[in-house]
Amino acid sequence: MKTALTIAGSDSGGGAGIQADLKTFAAHDVYGLSTVTAVTAQNTIGITTIHPVPADTVKAQINAVVSDIGINATKTGMLANAAIVEAVADCVRNQDVPKLVIDPVLVATNGKHLLDEDGIVKLITELIPQALVITPNSLEAEILTGQSVSSTLEAREAARRLHDLGAQSAVVTGGHLPNSQVVDILFDGQSYYELAGPRLISRNTHGTGCAFSAAITAMLAKGQSLVDAVHSAKRYVEKAIRYGIPIGRGSGPVNHFWRE
Repeated sequence: MKTALTIAGSDSGGGAGIQADLKTFAAHDVYGLSTVTAVTAQNTIGITTIHPVPADTVKAQINAVVSDIGINATKTGMLANAAIVEAVADCVRNQDVPKLVIDPVLVATNGKHLLDEDGIVKLITELIPQALVITPNSLEAEILTGQSVSSTLEAREAARRLHDLGAQSAVVTGGHLPNSQVVDILFDGQSYYELAGPRLISRNTHGTGCAFSAAITAMLAKGQSLVDAVHSAKRYVEKAIRYGIPIGRGSGPVNHFWRE
């Protein structure tokens, strides 16, 4: 069986982070491995507490699975601080941590910062240059590139700039852009691909970015090309939103195990 590693924060509400990634891996018949970077207290309403894991413990978790089980693809989510980013970058650089997918989790919906300023600098200088693909939404792309991302044209430019930062490819997702459809932009260093899909009206969208990047990771672990993996992940997330789970008083989670 193929394996995928998620390096991310724990979501006590189960809709995002490590929990969402492992559910997505399982939904794609990939064995999920995990490295917890932070423990959060959160639910469908928001995040109240964040407790980062020591960087040495993050490294030890990665070392444990690499040395014994092996990894076919890897993704990062919430990394919390600069020390953790450095630890992860060092492991990717010096160990067999292949096919790196970066979901740059920077700010929560309620405005709470999930990566400090020094961490963003380290992400840009040390981790992004090792990425096979980075998958920011438009707001995260603005932070990373320093440019406005309020249209599909600007998303194309942001994807190019992310590639210029060292990522082999970039997907700027279009959920926050004012289009009638959701148009994601993939740039692989040579070609642009526009992936259009329906704009679904639902309050059950918690963990959408996690599910998208985790689905890409799972498909890469199974040997799909990047372009095919991104297409597959987009279709998966559309269905996960369509069949979202209406629990809690806020934004409910997507349905990682949707069935038609």
